[in-house]
Amino acid sequence: MGWNGLRLSVTLLTVFPLRGGAATRPVPDRAAAGAAMAWAPGVGLLLGVIAAAVLLVVDHPLGAGPLTAAALALASLALLTRGLHLDGLADLADGLGSGQPAAAALDIMRRSDIGPFGTVTLILSLLIQLAALGHSESAGPGRGPAALIAAVVTGRLALTWACRRGVRAARPDGLGALVAGTVRPAIAVAVTLAVAAAAVAAVPVSAMVASQPLSWTLPLAVAAGLAAAFALERHALRRLGGITGDVLGALAEVAATVTLVVAAMGPRALPGCRGPGSSGSAAEPYGRGLRRAAGQGVFQWRERP
Repeated sequence: MGWNGLRLSVTLLTVFPLRGGAATRPVPDRAAAGAAMAWAPGVGLLLGVIAAAVLLVVDHPLGAGPLTAAALALASLALLTRGLHLDGLADLADGLGSGQPAAAALDIMRRSDIGPFGTVTLILSLLIQLAALGHSESAGPGRGPAALIAAVVTGRLALTWACRRGVRAARPDGLGALVAGTVRPAIAVAVTLAVAAAAVAAVPVSAMVASQPLSWTLPLAVAAGLAAAFALERHALRRLGGITGDVLGALAEVAATVTLVVAAMGPRALPGCRGPGSSGSAAEPYGRGLRRAAGQGVFQWRERP
């Protein structure tokens, strides 16, 4: 895939204008564009780590709470990507929601304004992301950052698959025409296996380093997000005849949203639960009973007789 592809991927998908190699060309060739789309999940990892750092700092040292931390983490992602994916989601919603034939729908998507379908879709998507990420952040140590990183990586993995060979562009110009059909399926499969392996490995690894292991919903969330992107891509191909830059942005946002929702469905951390590295026996949490403290409305633990 090459470092030139990585540079171009960072330049296309973030606000960081890396210089040198393919990224300095006014219009990159399709080979460089294909390498950039293959690197997209790696760029997603970079973005996810930065946003997860925002989430952690705002919630724990600053004490602003999980909901405020989730809002600022999502805002940082919008800033780091220039809001391009959100704009693509709104434009695709307007185009598909219009019910017009492909040519007219593509014309609607080209317009700079956002219509009612795009507005509602954008608001609902952000609200769902905010609620899901806030819940994950409050559900247990590490759950929020893990869900956020998985969501951003899965969103960019959807771009890799959408640019695989055999996928057409809806227009003869634009980003869709540049990247459509440029990624070899073998590369998409290899990247997907790497992402899936990382999501699965995160569960037992978290049990060794954190007081509460991550839920097994994390790898399921990645699979669900990718499946949602495939469904939307198929619908867009049927309605528009191919992909555009707006379709790619919408795929990234839908995949990320579904990943966050499924990741938030895991069980919450149990009070007093200890990890393998903490003091006490491994079976100690299972010998505890839960009772509600009288007049306090909070849960406390006590040993069963």
